[in-house]
Amino acid sequence: MRGYFGIGVERISKSVNVGTLMRTAHAFGAGFVFTVDAVYSEREGGKSDTSGATGHVPYYAFADVAAMVLPENCDLVGIELLDGADDLPSFRHPRRAAYVLGPERGILSPEMIQRCAYTVKIPMRFSVNLGIAGAIVMYDRLLNLGRYPARPLTPGGPLEELPGHEFGPPRLRRQLERHRAAAPAESLDPSEELDDAPV
Repeated sequence: MRGYFGIGVERISKSVNVGTLMRTAHAFGAGFVFTVDAVYSEREGGKSDTSGATGHVPYYAFADVAAMVLPENCDLVGIELLDGADDLPSFRHPRRAAYVLGPERGILSPEMIQRCAYTVKIPMRFSVNLGIAGAIVMYDRLLNLGRYPARPLTPGGPLEELPGHEFGPPRLRRQLERHRAAAPAESLDPSEELDDAPV
């Protein structure tokens, strides 16, 4: 799968929930994890983060939204039950994304929502645990951007195998060929024969 993603939380107070999210992010191949204006104890979070995610995935702790720094061209995606937010099943995930979830008993701050390139909601009757919401988003990203055979119309596994990847010719070679074709041809001595045999 091309691209990368990071996932984090804002104004969280339960370290165990953050630990669960980080462990799941590690399992799904996150490029980084982060907290913003959060109370997070790695010792407490380690009770649920049994993979030791912060030892394998870069972890950033930002004091507030203004201090948050993301990689260049990385879209911030807010996950929140908001009117006007896109439904997750209809959302096309950016290749380079950072997902941020709000606190257990609240929503993302207005400053964070304003900073988001997209806001997305998981269509459900009421909110679920932070770790579960994060897992749903990461799984949806995998389905959306991963390369898997199409689902059949009837129950069961895929009916067709995924076709193999076809590699095109190297782009550099095409550019070189165009350059050579545009350059004036050098005169060759007709008495010289070109040897195509391998050396």
